[in-house]
Amino acid sequence: MHNGSTIVQRERVLITVLTYPHPSESYEELVCTAGITSSGEWVRLYPIDYRYRPKAQQFKKFQWVEVDLETHGAGNDKRKESRRPILDTIRILGEPLSCDDNWRARTSIIDKLPHSTMKELEAHHKADQTSLGIIRPTEILDVKYERVDQDWKCSWQDVQNQLRLFDPQPKKLEKLPYKWSYVFKCEDRKEPYTRMIEDWELGVNFLNTRERYDEAKAAEMVRERYLKTVADPSRDVRFFVGTFFPYNTWLIIGVFWPPKVNQTELPF
Repeated sequence: MHNGSTIVQRERVLITVLTYPHPSESYEELVCTAGITSSGEWVRLYPIDYRYRPKAQQFKKFQWVEVDLETHGAGNDKRKESRRPILDTIRILGEPLSCDDNWRARTSIIDKLPHSTMKELEAHHKADQTSLGIIRPTEILDVKYERVDQDWKCSWQDVQNQLRLFDPQPKKLEKLPYKWSYVFKCEDRKEPYTRMIEDWELGVNFLNTRERYDEAKAAEMVRERYLKTVADPSRDVRFFVGTFFPYNTWLIIGVFWPPKVNQTELPF
């Protein structure tokens, strides 16, 4: 379908990535959302004002949705996978894929996608603006965290101070006072990589934990969870990674951590 000079295409997308929200001067706030199309291609859906969407459009991770996408990308964002969703067309298709049977419904899709090294993804980005991919780290060494500015930048603070007069308001978006990063090895070099984790689940985990403990304790407990539970040796950890526009810095935008399955346990 053509909309003026823009091509609009209906797609079925399995949502795999939701990053922690940030304020937006145009949309109140935005969430970087990414997933896999029914044809097995990565796609970035941006912008989506997720918490301001009707409940019927607030999809979850590993849930199929149907949505009209403008194929020219999201404004100045010319990254290969970026598409602008027509927000009112979002339709959720069924329940999230199950974690039963060693996450089989999820791994059957993720395992078919290309897995790369950091150097390979950087080369692909340079060649054709590839900006989403999967890394399987060879070793996870640590999870680091550090304090960051506790206030949004000035223009975003102004957004936070403006309220819609008539629409229901979601809870005020809180800026996380820390950032967390995985330190891991990849098969492409001896030196470890350090990449920031932008996964929304991590932010929610911190905020929920802080309700029971002080801030420093909560930050350490998040570190422990992502190092010793999510990255336990019994887990087949994969990182969903993407570039941060417009700086082209690679970040971990989601963590996929199904149980390792012994090959002898697989059905013939």
